[in-house]
Amino acid sequence: MSLSIHGIGVSGGIAIGHAHLFSHARLEVAHYVVPQDQVAEESARFEVAVQNVRAELESLRASLPPTAPAELAAFIDLHLMILGDSTLSVAPRRIIETEKCNAEWALRVQMDALVAQFDEIEDGYLRERKSDVIQVVERMMKALSGQPGYVPPPPKADSEQNLILVARDLSPADVVQFKQHQFASFITDLGGTTSHTAVVARSLAIPSIVALHSARQLIHENELIIVDGVQGVVIVNPDEQVLSEYRLRQYEFDLERQKLKRLKGTRAATLDGVPVELQANIELPGDVAEARENGATGIGLFRSEFLFLNRADLPDEDEQFEAYRKATVEMDGMPVTIRTYDLGADKPSDELQRHTLNPALGLRAIRLCLIEPKRFLIQLRALLRASHYGKINILIPMLATAGEVDQALALIRQAKKSLDEQHVPYDRHIKVGGMIEVPAAALALQIFTRKLDFLSIGTNDLIQYTLAIDRTDDTVAHLYDPLHPALLGLISGIIRNANKAKVPVALCGEMAGDISLTRLLLAFGLRQFSMHAAHLLDVKQVILHCNLAHIKPLAMKMLRTSDPQKLQALLARLNA
Repeated sequence: MSLSIHGIGVSGGIAIGHAHLFSHARLEVAHYVVPQDQVAEESARFEVAVQNVRAELESLRASLPPTAPAELAAFIDLHLMILGDSTLSVAPRRIIETEKCNAEWALRVQMDALVAQFDEIEDGYLRERKSDVIQVVERMMKALSGQPGYVPPPPKADSEQNLILVARDLSPADVVQFKQHQFASFITDLGGTTSHTAVVARSLAIPSIVALHSARQLIHENELIIVDGVQGVVIVNPDEQVLSEYRLRQYEFDLERQKLKRLKGTRAATLDGVPVELQANIELPGDVAEARENGATGIGLFRSEFLFLNRADLPDEDEQFEAYRKATVEMDGMPVTIRTYDLGADKPSDELQRHTLNPALGLRAIRLCLIEPKRFLIQLRALLRASHYGKINILIPMLATAGEVDQALALIRQAKKSLDEQHVPYDRHIKVGGMIEVPAAALALQIFTRKLDFLSIGTNDLIQYTLAIDRTDDTVAHLYDPLHPALLGLISGIIRNANKAKVPVALCGEMAGDISLTRLLLAFGLRQFSMHAAHLLDVKQVILHCNLAHIKPLAMKMLRTSDPQKLQALLARLNA
């Protein structure tokens, strides 16, 4: 029987192949009491499992080929860091000893506590990192049960027998373990657009769909399936007509991807000669290679909070400095815009965080930085030191008031003074900008254009806050609409007013990489886009075929339209 399953397409393209089901270790574990004279032995069994998983991850890390995407090594390092954290490697042993329970149960109890803490984090990207904790725990569960590492069956010789991996969830370490097998696609029941499965799939340039919810239960081993990463649809057991149609689409899509590679060295400019900057978003210094491979002219957003994630301690100044310096040097003179850490409820001992009813509206980003100035100064010193090695810009997230800007700038001056006293070199003309992602900032833009060197529009949070929609909540996902008239008015107004004040403005949210919105943003006056590296060439192609004089009237008409259907129709005309 043929059926279709809908999810979120996170990496475009079409894959046709046979399903291969992947299962993790079960996390539904039994609880039993361990006799007192066997508690030490049970604790030792847990320690052996930790050592075995560490050896397994280190082996995977060492086996990475030079051509492997940088994300894979970074994610394995992250899993090693999680494994080494006392919250997973030590705390379960204390539970074993105090409660006299089996190791599996102690590990599960500790995992539940950690996941609950992640659920309180307001930032969607950071909240999704709880999946990394779960994935590490699954590996530890396998080690405790004595299961060998998972090895998939060898791929079949026939090219029509490409394997499509179907899983509840996948960790980057799983993907590395499959590296010798040319999977055509990954599809998972869990995950979101910023999940590691999505990031890895984009870096490997293979179709991927997440948030399918029930695919793992509905699809059987070896069933023929089609994965449409563009539409976010999985078709199980397609008939011959549908199969033929998708084979043609697959050929056309692959041909188009090959053509796009020719644009890497082409300067991004519209048909009427308007230049556009296309920059990349990264989380780690290792992401720079992919950005350069896709022709990025700079890093428009380096999410520095990734360096602070999943660790008992905080990265010191030297560790942060080295990460920022590495990315800057590898960009070889091109600009690197580093956002100061956008963290929220990351410290469970923090009394303020326990009483935050809505973390998205609580203590996060610049608010957290300003009440913890010592930690913020460490990052500012590291950023300034790294600026000596290339062109670094400092970007402050979630600004809403003039006071926040003034305090942030005062701390930057303080960091500069401390470096001057130590005779440490840095770029004395370093630019400081602000994220416009709170509606209040968009509506009072003059506060920020007067005090800052540049602006960057964070559309993910701007949409979330303007429409009062949790962008990670599937139940309201259908309401998350970048074409809402209020959003279009805010975004066009930010760009117009920034340009009028002659303050450079970029856009670094998901909208920047959405080719259906590229012409609209250009017509609004946007001249700097920053996105995941995988989208750069697609956006460049749209820009190269765009004539601003032709599209501006339609874009202005969209700003005067409030009917959703008419907006969609006008957007279709704009992209025709």
